[in-house]
Amino acid sequence: MKHGVIQSPADWRPADLSARDDWIHWLSDAEIAEVEGAFRAYRESGKPLGGMEKADFALKAYAKVVDTALERLETGPGVFMIRGFPVEKYSADDIRVIYWGIGKHLGVARSQSTEGDVIGDVRDLRLPKDSPRYRGYKTAGGNVYHCDTCDVTGLFVLRPAKTGGVSHVASSVAIHNEIARTRPDLLEVLYAPFVWSMQGQEKPGEAQYYEQPIFSLQEGHFCCRFLRPHIAQAQRRFPEVPRLSPEQTEALDLFDALVASPEFHHCTDFHPGDLQLVNNHVTVHARTPFEDYEDPARRRHLLRMWLSVPNSRPLSPLMAHIYHDQRPGAVRGGFPPHVAGTVVFETTEM
Repeated sequence: MKHGVIQSPADWRPADLSARDDWIHWLSDAEIAEVEGAFRAYRESGKPLGGMEKADFALKAYAKVVDTALERLETGPGVFMIRGFPVEKYSADDIRVIYWGIGKHLGVARSQSTEGDVIGDVRDLRLPKDSPRYRGYKTAGGNVYHCDTCDVTGLFVLRPAKTGGVSHVASSVAIHNEIARTRPDLLEVLYAPFVWSMQGQEKPGEAQYYEQPIFSLQEGHFCCRFLRPHIAQAQRRFPEVPRLSPEQTEALDLFDALVASPEFHHCTDFHPGDLQLVNNHVTVHARTPFEDYEDPARRRHLLRMWLSVPNSRPLSPLMAHIYHDQRPGAVRGGFPPHVAGTVVFETTEM
């Protein structure tokens, strides 16, 4: 089967996104007041965070914002920004409760590692690379363009960095279509399987690597999954897996070159109270390095959730190793904790 250009509202360039505002919502005073009221009511209930249900964080006006966000994420540009929540009024732990309550309306939070963390702290912990707690999103360095292992990633901004830490988002549909127009031979390579490392996220007894393409289609729905370091690690760690062909390397290099071009990625400076949501099936994202404040109370701090959303698209059976249930709207994605039932709300205070 030969693949060609995909017609999709998620096919955009930065100039297109900058010229439209259907992917940005500024919260009204009434919407903010509703969230704050839901937070106070939940606090007064005395329920533990892990026991919160959607009904425990009642929203009506804000729920309409969520409905719009989910629609734009799935049938629009694949990125949505909710701005203006007054995070400065609250402690980090209070914001965690508020974000968890909002998340209950967005979908189902998925574990981000085998440790069972369902809300991750994105900040520089200044850990050495050999630390068992080291993860890329806990450093001040930049990260490469990638998709997270979930339908939707949400980043809630408590504090931006002193300088840097700019969010980059690009349409993987636009990347796909540019390759279709200019290098159709390499497009077919990206629809064929690559070998990926599980990066230690496999369950005991499971294989440490698996096969999956970069691009796939199911019932007319496009999906991209791009985490080149996981492919590189499979090459380094497992001598028994097939070596990347020159064509595979060239195709990956072309994807990297296109997404790194200002022609393809949109840049956003984060502000306190921003909630950025991205659909990982149609976008890739990255972050520039940042310089932080010396004062721990002023350092960059974001909260991250990986979400399975109710209006998600069907996925190809080729995605089965990571997304075990490929049906639309299924609860899927994330890395199940090694200890069944484990749910970790990381400590926010330094």
